[in-house]
Amino acid sequence: MSTLIIPATIPPVSDDCEQLRKAFEGWGTNEKLIISILGHRNAAQRKLIRQTYAETYGEDLLKALDKELTHDFERAVLLWALEPAERDALLANEATKRWTSSNQVLMEIACTRSSHDLLLARQAYHARYKKSLEEDVAYHTTGDFRKLLVPLVSAYRYEGDEVNMTLAKSEAKLLHEKISKKAYNDEDLIRILTTRSKAQINATLNHYKNEFKNDIEKDLEADPKDEFLSILRATIKCLTRSEEYFEKVLRLAINKQGTDEGALTRVVTTRAEIDMKIIKDEYHKRNSVPLDHAIAKDTRGDYEDLLLALIGHGDA
Repeated sequence: MSTLIIPATIPPVSDDCEQLRKAFEGWGTNEKLIISILGHRNAAQRKLIRQTYAETYGEDLLKALDKELTHDFERAVLLWALEPAERDALLANEATKRWTSSNQVLMEIACTRSSHDLLLARQAYHARYKKSLEEDVAYHTTGDFRKLLVPLVSAYRYEGDEVNMTLAKSEAKLLHEKISKKAYNDEDLIRILTTRSKAQINATLNHYKNEFKNDIEKDLEADPKDEFLSILRATIKCLTRSEEYFEKVLRLAINKQGTDEGALTRVVTTRAEIDMKIIKDEYHKRNSVPLDHAIAKDTRGDYEDLLLALIGHGDA
C-alpha cells in the first residue's frame, strides 16, 4: 500500500524535466521545487523523467542532483530517484562492503522483496558491479552468517498461497528439535528459512506455536547478545510480519541519541511505494505517536520535507 500522494493531473514529463533544470539554475538550488516534482511521482514516472532529462539535456539527472545537493537530503533524493532494483543493488553492495555481524540490510532485502523483485535486484547488481550479489555476499561474510545469507540472497521462493500441512507439521517438529539442541546453524533449519514460500513458513510457524506453546522467536532469544540469533529472529519477522520489522528499524533509527539517518532514509525510500501505510499504522500502534510527527520532531529542512512527502503527509 503506497503512501505516495500523486497529483490528479500530472504535467507532461517534458515540463517536469524543464522545472528540474530550472531548480539547478541561478543562485542556489531550489530544493522545494525538486521535492514538489520527484516527491510526488511514482517509479515509472521517475524512470521516464530520468530518460527524458538525459535525452533533452545530455546529462544524467542523478549526476545533476549529486552536484547540486548535500548530506542526508542528497542521499534520500538519489536513492528515491533510482529504479527500485537499482536501489536494492546499491544498498546491497554498500552492505557487503561495510558488513558486520549486526548489519541486517542484506537479510532485509532478501526477505522483504517479492521473488521477482529480488531477481531484478540481482540482475541490476550484475549490470552495475559486473559481478554477482551472491559472490560478494559469500566473499564479505563469514561462518554461520555466510551459511544463511548466501542462500537467502540467491532464493527464488514460490509466491503462491498453497500450503502443505503435513510438511508444516513435520518441519515445525524439526525446527523445534534443532532449536532445543541449540543447533541454530543446522542445515535443515537454514534450508527451511531460505527456500520455503512465505505461506508455507507461516503455516509451519503457526503449527510450531500451537504444538510447542511458544513463538519460535521467543525460543530463539536464548542469548540476547548473540548476533546470529538476532538475524535469525529478524529473518523470521521479515518473512512473516515485515511491517513489525520495519516499525522496529524506524523506532530505533528515530529514538536513538542522534537519529540514524541511514536506516530512516533506507526504509522510507524502499517502502514508500510498497507497504508504508501498514508500517505507519504499526508505528502509531506501537509508539502512540504518528510516524510523520516522529520524523518531523527528529529531522530538519529539505530532508524532513522529502521524507514527509514520501510517507504521504498531506502538507509536504
